[in-house]
Amino acid sequence: MEKTNVQAVHDTLLEEFRRDERVMILGEDVGKRGGVFRVTEGFSEEFGTDRVLDTPLAESSIVGVAIGLALAGMRPIAEMQFADFSTPAFDQIVQEAARIRYRSNGQWGVPMVVRMPWGGGVRGGFYHSQSLEAFYAHVPGLKVVAPSTPRDITGMLRSAIRDEDPVIFLEHKATYRGVKGEVPEGDWTIPLGTAEVKREGTDITVFAYGLMLHHCLRAAEALAADGISAAVVDVRSLRPLDAATIVREARKTGKCLVVYEDNRLFGAGAEIAALIAEEAFDDLDAPVMRIGGPEAPAMPFNKPQEDAFMPSPELIGDKMRALAAY
Repeated sequence: MEKTNVQAVHDTLLEEFRRDERVMILGEDVGKRGGVFRVTEGFSEEFGTDRVLDTPLAESSIVGVAIGLALAGMRPIAEMQFADFSTPAFDQIVQEAARIRYRSNGQWGVPMVVRMPWGGGVRGGFYHSQSLEAFYAHVPGLKVVAPSTPRDITGMLRSAIRDEDPVIFLEHKATYRGVKGEVPEGDWTIPLGTAEVKREGTDITVFAYGLMLHHCLRAAEALAADGISAAVVDVRSLRPLDAATIVREARKTGKCLVVYEDNRLFGAGAEIAALIAEEAFDDLDAPVMRIGGPEAPAMPFNKPQEDAFMPSPELIGDKMRALAAY
């Protein structure tokens, strides 16, 4: 069945709510309004306000309560209306949720999902467009995934809800209604910690996630007309990182480009580039290259500046051509 990304989120949550009565959601406007993106529309009517909790504008409390619910045997989903809003909850996510299994010597887990709509390209400006994945992917004890197709969202969201540890689930807003794809029927999952080759190629290999994955696929299609064969790997899981797949695909072509919209310096792409440089050095025919956002404190609101901040398919294509000719 063909779905958009936002439909995949909605349908998967609905299925999990019906499958397991321990699953619940809490966040700002998730009840009667159905969330700012209408992901939980109709949930409060079907499942009641005990499982669909409208909360005050207090992200630290949302996550803190979710941690308590998880420890009490529930499967809470804490929704951050925008990923940017998660910063007040950083202490609860990093100091508490991520460390409870370690500090309890494995006796307690926190089976909790924190959903975060993230990324630019929607004219959201400050506080509504940032990429915060590197903050959370740095922390042992958290799992951080960023699926960007309806099939991957479906399979990985099921896995996240059923996982015994906290999962940061990133949903790129610009792909919510702009990306469609087939989603197989049935109750199946995609393991967290797995990457996937979305396009095979022989000349260069490009690694990306989120909206940038789709930009890279568009660029690869354009390059094919010029006789350049580009493989595109969807990293989709930042912690755990699928090192085996990344290194294997890097070795196939020996020319690697990592693309991400977060600030280039200290971004998740830097870890991927370092992994390739360490593990596949003898097979490389060129330096590992990166494209990321500029050294600006936040995503601008006005369209020309937002466009300048975001890596475009054209910019990616130019870098891919330069790498292929290296």
